[in-house]
Amino acid sequence: MPAMAPAPARLRRSAAALLGGLVLLAATAAAEPARYALDPVHTRVMFAVSHAGFSQALGTVSGSEGILEFDPQDWSSARLDVRVPLQRLDLGDEDWNRATLARRLLDAGRWPEARFVSERVEPLGADRFIVHGQLSLRGVTRPLALEVGFNQLRRHPMPPFRRTAGFSARASLSRSDYGIDAWPTMIGDQVELRIEAEAVRSSRAAAPGEPGETETAGSDPSTAAPLPPASGEDNVQP
Repeated sequence: MPAMAPAPARLRRSAAALLGGLVLLAATAAAEPARYALDPVHTRVMFAVSHAGFSQALGTVSGSEGILEFDPQDWSSARLDVRVPLQRLDLGDEDWNRATLARRLLDAGRWPEARFVSERVEPLGADRFIVHGQLSLRGVTRPLALEVGFNQLRRHPMPPFRRTAGFSARASLSRSDYGIDAWPTMIGDQVELRIEAEAVRSSRAAAPGEPGETETAGSDPSTAAPLPPASGEDNVQP
């Protein structure tokens, strides 16, 4: 029968094994992507499209919601699922808004939101990457690549002092690819997108459309207001 090691040696080995296990567990937990909820108050989509060649018409869409999961040490594992409420579109003119939301263009009565779901992330550097995914707009789903810059990740300086991530992104799409082809001599085909987004760490951030308690990212009471109706006559021209 082999002799047992002295008690101090056994204790040292047990302590070392326990410490190693704790280190491995901590490393595994740290590597898991954290979940964040997009802040609808501080997330906005801006778009630019040619207006008969005279200028680039500018519009914005506010109120986007969704979830973002990422590990800042490994962007390749990041995942994004976001919904953009088209009825919050604003071109600075009520008639133009109605025409854009009407059937011949966005048809927001039937398709009230756009949705982007990421498929993979292509890192370009420490704070730059391309998010490849699928954009669903007006009943059509097509690939879209977002060129994203990571601005920062830190505790927000204002109450409730939650951990917040900030991003800036750009993309370009052809509106006719999504069946939005009315008034081709008045409205350009290429649409440039610029997106500014903030996402707040949330332990129960639900994916868009999922039930669950998602922390309200903003404190602006206007975010709780109902969406304006997507009404408008198709004979209103942009």
